[in-house]
This record gives sequence, C-alpha cells and structure tokens, in this order.
Amino acid sequence: MSTIQHDPADEPMTTLDVDRSDERYRSWLKEAVRKVQADANRSADTHLLRFPLPEHWGIDLYLKDESTHPTGSLKHRLARSLFLYGLCNGWIRPDRPVIEASSGSTAVSEAYFAKLIGVPFIAVMPRTTSAEKCRLIEFHGGRCHFVDDSRTMYAESARLAVETGGHYMDQFTYAERATDWRGNNNIAESMFQQLRLERYPEPAWIVATAGTGGTSATIARYVHYMQHDTRICVADPENSCFFDGWTKNDPDATSDCGSRIEGIGRPRMEPSFVPGAIDRMMKVPDAASVAAVRALDRAIGRKAGGSTGTGLWSALRIVAEMVAAGRTGSVVTLICDPGDRYLDKYYSDAWLAEQGLDITPYERSIEGLLATGEWPAQ
Repeated sequence: MSTIQHDPADEPMTTLDVDRSDERYRSWLKEAVRKVQADANRSADTHLLRFPLPEHWGIDLYLKDESTHPTGSLKHRLARSLFLYGLCNGWIRPDRPVIEASSGSTAVSEAYFAKLIGVPFIAVMPRTTSAEKCRLIEFHGGRCHFVDDSRTMYAESARLAVETGGHYMDQFTYAERATDWRGNNNIAESMFQQLRLERYPEPAWIVATAGTGGTSATIARYVHYMQHDTRICVADPENSCFFDGWTKNDPDATSDCGSRIEGIGRPRMEPSFVPGAIDRMMKVPDAASVAAVRALDRAIGRKAGGSTGTGLWSALRIVAEMVAAGRTGSVVTLICDPGDRYLDKYYSDAWLAEQGLDITPYERSIEGLLATGEWPAQ
C-alpha cells in the first residue's frame, strides 16, 4: 500500500492581515493637522519692505519681513512645515514630546506649534543662546535643555527622543524636504507675488542666509522650477563651514567654533543645505553683520537680528556692483527675526567690545555706498 506525501508548499497560502488603524489617533491627527493648517491661513504672508536707495540708481532693495510671524521669525514657516511633515508621516504622536536641536528661533516656533496641538516640547540648545529666546520657548510651553558644545546637540536630541519615546524633529535633515518648494504660498512664491506690481517684478538677486539651508533651497528650487532668471546668493557668517564646503565642493567641511550670529552658520555641512541649487556665496565678517543691522535700524526704524545683517550686507554689496555696472533691477533679502531678542548682543557696545568686534569700518562702507553709490575700499 503506497503512502501519499504532502508537500506544505502545495497548500494555499494564508492571507496575513495586521490592522493597526486607531480611530482615536486618527481623530487626534486630523485635528492637529487642521490646527497647523489654520495657522498658515492666518499668518502665511508677511510684508515686503523697501530699503531707501537713491531713486536715480534705478535699483530697488526689498526686505521680506519674516519677523511679523506669530512667533517672530522666518523659522515660523519652517516649524509649520516640519510639524505637518512629522504629523503626516505618523512620527508625532499624542502626549509624546517633540525634541529639536536648535540655537533658538526654530525652537521658539516649534514650541508654539507643539502647544497648539497639545504635545510636550524640548529644545536642545547651546548654553550661550540668548536669554530672550529661552524665555520665549518657555512662554510657549517648551523646556530648554542646554549643552556646552553646540556640536553635541544632534546626539543629545536623538538620545532624549529614545529616552522619552518622543520624536526628534531634526530640522537640519528635514528642512529642505518638508517645505513644498513648487509653491503652496512658500516664501519664494510669496515674494514674487508681492513684487508683481513693482517696476522690477523679477529680482536680479535674492539673498538668503543659511542655518539649516532649507530657506535657500526652497527659494532656489522655486526660481528654477518657475524658470526665472533670478540668481540666489547665500551669505554665511564667520564661524560657519557652509562657505568653505561650497567653494571647495567638500561635503565634509567643518568649523571648530560656533557662530556668533545666532540662527545661521553651522559647524558641519547640514543635509538640508543644497549647494548645487545656489549661484553665489559670501563670507561676511560678524562685525559687518552688526554694522548692517544697525544701518537698517537707522534707515527704516526697525531693529532686527544679526542674521538679517549678514544678508543685508551681502545685498548692499550686490547693489554696489549693479550701480558700478550701470544695471537697474531689484534685490531681495530677509528680515529673519526681531532685534529685541538681541539687545544685549548686537545692539550692545559692551558686547561688541567683549567680542573684540569693531564695526566702524563697515559702518563707513555702508554710509559711503549710500552717499556716493560706490563701495569704499576697506
């Protein structure tokens, strides 16, 4: 009598089915996304201000005033995009903390959005961060976690995320991908829409600064996508590696010192910095950044942070080039955040002396340009 052998491979495969849908979580998620998108409806556009230049030059210099966002800085846009990205990816969960490595303004904005959707927030930041930024983070319900060496912020943020079961937002990796660079009222689309009725609606140059690199990537990609002729310049402060990494095509470039210009400049080439998208970079002395931001206050009565000065200094140099070449057109840069966060730094002569910064020659350069149309030799 023969025996029939049974091969398990001949059996029909059983359907495996694991359903992790959670009605309570999806309800929370929908409400969280609604709240963040509602904030965009209320606050996505900001003013485009004019810096006064002699009319006969035929050049218009504008500053996109990002300090008027609810959290007072350009980083409000980034934080909104990062929260939507994290929520829609399922990374941000109810009652679990959001953790960020930040020198200040991003943390202020992320603390705002964390409070808006009801999750805890922890900012991992250098101990040298301005007291006013720390106050604002805590005002919005966040907690400040300090490190002595800014280069350790990344690892410490990742460690806290594991320890708490939270989400490390990691702005330096995700800034360039979280923002919809094709449009959706991003900062670049807003600029071009506001320039539409100006005499030079397509700027010759847009000048940005880089902390994550996300803003310059968004603006450059949008310009390329829309086929504009506008060129993109990124202004970098003294203690930052972006300029060296860009000029030398070195993705491993580093800087041993932290930047004195809060919010911009990094000790490593961040993943969100996209070198190939930009046309030009300038390495700006910190004293020049301070001179420019003080010149802005004298020109239009607005105090702004040091990163605004870094961009404005570069924009003024481009204006001088255009005057010298007899070219007309427009240039746009940014007011990144308000100066009241830095009264004890960039507006303090005592701080300048402590840092060994002499802004006098840079102030003379700006005054000389505005008086004569020429950039004085330093």
